[in-house]
Amino acid sequence: MSHGLQIRKDAELDFLSLGALVHRLDPGIIPFRKATECQIHVSGGEFNVAANLSDCFGLRTAVASAMSDYPIGDLINERVRAMGVKPFYKHFQHNGVTGPNMATVYSDRGHGLRAPVVFYNRSNEAAALLKPGDFDWKAIFAKGVKWVHSGGIFAALSATTAELAAEMMKEAKAAGAITSFDLNFREKLWKISGGNEKAVETIAKIVENVDVLVGNEEDLQKGLGIPGQDVTAKSKLDPSVFFGMMDQVTKMHPKVKVVATTLREVHSTNRHSWSAVAWINGQTYSAPTAELEVIDRVGGGDGFAAGFIYGLLAGEAPEDAIKLGWAHGALLTTFPGDTTMATLDQVRAFAKGASARIQR
Repeated sequence: MSHGLQIRKDAELDFLSLGALVHRLDPGIIPFRKATECQIHVSGGEFNVAANLSDCFGLRTAVASAMSDYPIGDLINERVRAMGVKPFYKHFQHNGVTGPNMATVYSDRGHGLRAPVVFYNRSNEAAALLKPGDFDWKAIFAKGVKWVHSGGIFAALSATTAELAAEMMKEAKAAGAITSFDLNFREKLWKISGGNEKAVETIAKIVENVDVLVGNEEDLQKGLGIPGQDVTAKSKLDPSVFFGMMDQVTKMHPKVKVVATTLREVHSTNRHSWSAVAWINGQTYSAPTAELEVIDRVGGGDGFAAGFIYGLLAGEAPEDAIKLGWAHGALLTTFPGDTTMATLDQVRAFAKGASARIQR
């Protein structure tokens, strides 16, 4: 069974993401109210996928984003380049006082029974100022791009970011690229952008040109406005509710060919059961379940998306693509930070069922 996606052979770029670049301050297991120091991770839901595909999977990737010219922007730009991602920036001059800023994400890791906590400072964020017309898509796509990606975090930042994402998807389809969108529904972001109804209306305009959706039941319910199922799944790892929603997804968005998500049962902050499922052209596929000992859960979903997209781009069978996504996402939770530190060999070995025995 194939995935039914027509992937172009010739292209300068394998993958292009549109999204906000952010820096995440991470005090480890100390909550922020008691923190005295923190690590800085460079991140962004959409960027993470491009970074993972470049650094672990060896693809030629790019990110379209906003860049504010001040030291935090420089720090972020350096990490983007270190991950091998080509930047297309709309530049903003920082005024030295109020911005425009590169957003800050604050998140402690929690531990055991204490959950991680995430909050933001996105005031006067450069990425929220991005609007249609800021990127020359015709020029970018003229050299060929195989796959284009954006997500619900970027779409929630402002009215104009959602319009820009819709513009990119339309141009990408016209240029023969595969398009994907990670619903990544963030209640806190949509709350200040008009709430759930606004989210559904906004996302629909983007998804009308999308081939591949990433998102769990909650993302599908809240992001696409699909009414919740009465049947509660026995476990978070039971894919029946997710698969049960596919008829409604395809009724609303008949062009969508693939829908995939991770399944995660959180036993404690550091112990998760982890699986993944995909609906591909009417067929359903499931990854195995792994028991994870988590160091840093942030970025696991983007890790899944990257491995899954790599599998589809590489022409792997659907069941192998989902395993690559599942394996890479699992490995990502064993590293600090939001982007990958895994090698393709490690991902392939784990996807085939490698154990955590020491490799001498």
